[in-house]
Amino acid sequence: MGGLGGTEILLIVLAIVLLFGAKRIPELFRGMGQGIREFKDASRDDKPEFRDRPTNPNDPNAPRV
Repeated sequence: MGGLGGTEILLIVLAIVLLFGAKRIPELFRGMGQGIREFKDASRDDKPEFRDRPTNPNDPNAPRV
């Protein structure tokens, strides 16, 4: 199981161009970049989570672990 060589990468790029067309490729990658950026922003959310708060075992509304 080796890595991808130059020929394999060229064939993959050619297949992508044939499937999506040269004009739609920038839109495709732009959408992927926005999705990755939104995922990173959501994962860096500064809201405290339940696990970060001390819990009172006598509180009936305390989250169960």
